[in-house]
Amino acid sequence: MNTLKMAPAGPAVPVPEAAGDSLVDDMSQRSSVRLMIAREAAEQTARLTETSPPLQAPAKLQALRVAVKVRGRILFIHLRDVVSVQAKGKCVQLQLNANSYVLRESISVVAERLETCGFIRIHRSMLVNTSFVEEIRPLSTGEYCLRVEGGNEYTVTRTYKKNLKSLAEFWIGTGMFLPSKPDNHA
Repeated sequence: MNTLKMAPAGPAVPVPEAAGDSLVDDMSQRSSVRLMIAREAAEQTARLTETSPPLQAPAKLQALRVAVKVRGRILFIHLRDVVSVQAKGKCVQLQLNANSYVLRESISVVAERLETCGFIRIHRSMLVNTSFVEEIRPLSTGEYCLRVEGGNEYTVTRTYKKNLKSLAEFWIGTGMFLPSKPDNHA
């Protein structure tokens, strides 16, 4: 292999011209391959980001705040702190670990707004923050019991059990736990 040799006190001994071209070509090809690999990786990351909005929800959830009018004041609450939202007549109650707030809004409107922020509907009158869910277990009635951090348990009705799939990106070893076929009971 031809290489550049340094003499102790003199100038560099040049490499034959043909060898230099092949070295440049080789380096150019390697750079092109690296560039193509980097471009493909960036495109794949972009595709994954575009096609998996549930994975983006936790990032949104960390940054979003909701304005709540309480006793003539407007409070700003981080959605990451809201454990559940429950319908109370024509209002909804935002349940945090330490306290709760009542809003004059329907559960349907709140469910629609919070769906992209990591909340799922588990009952006609209940939403939960998916980041607080610790466990689900089937009940003999075809419903599920959902336990959140802090020990509170909520019933997931058969109508909304399909929403449980969004609790995790991957389901490993769960088999028939959440069957994809509709129930005969529904």
